[in-house]
Amino acid sequence: MTWADFWALIATLDGEATEESCQRLAEKLSTRSLPDIIGFAERHAEALYRLDQEKFGSLPVADLTTGDGSPFPQSADVFLYTRCAVVAAGQAVWESAFFDVEKFAPYTSTEYDGEWLLYVPDKAYELATGEEWHRRTRYCFESYSNRDGWPHLRT
Repeated sequence: MTWADFWALIATLDGEATEESCQRLAEKLSTRSLPDIIGFAERHAEALYRLDQEKFGSLPVADLTTGDGSPFPQSADVFLYTRCAVVAAGQAVWESAFFDVEKFAPYTSTEYDGEWLLYVPDKAYELATGEEWHRRTRYCFESYSNRDGWPHLRT
C-alpha cells in the first residue's frame, strides 16, 4: 500500500479516531485485498513509530496538572493514543508535527484519544476473513520502541 492510499483511507476518519469512525474505516478497509489490509497495518505501524520521539513523548498532557500544579506527564499508553490521534488528524497534521512540536502538542489533551485507531487493521482483517489476526509489523509502534527517537534510552 502506498502512503497516498494509506492517507486516503485515514481521511475517512474525518480527523478523529472515534469508535464510529474507526469502525467505518475498518469496514471500508475490509473490502480491499488482504495485501492491502496488511499494507495498511504496515503503514499505520510506521506512522506511529516515526512519531515515537522524545520531543513528543516528553510533552505534558495539555489539560492536566498534578496536585501541586506541575505539568502532568504522558504515560506510555497516553503517548501511544496521542500518536494515534495525530495520525487520525491526517497527513498534513502528521507531517507538520515533525517540523513544529506545537502541531503535536494539542493532541496530548484528554479531549483527544486515538486508541480506536489501533484496532482498525485487526478489525478489517477479521471482517475480511472471519479469523483473528495474530500479526507482526516491521515497525513496533509501542511507546519508546524507536531508539533513534529516544537516543538517551539506547543501551
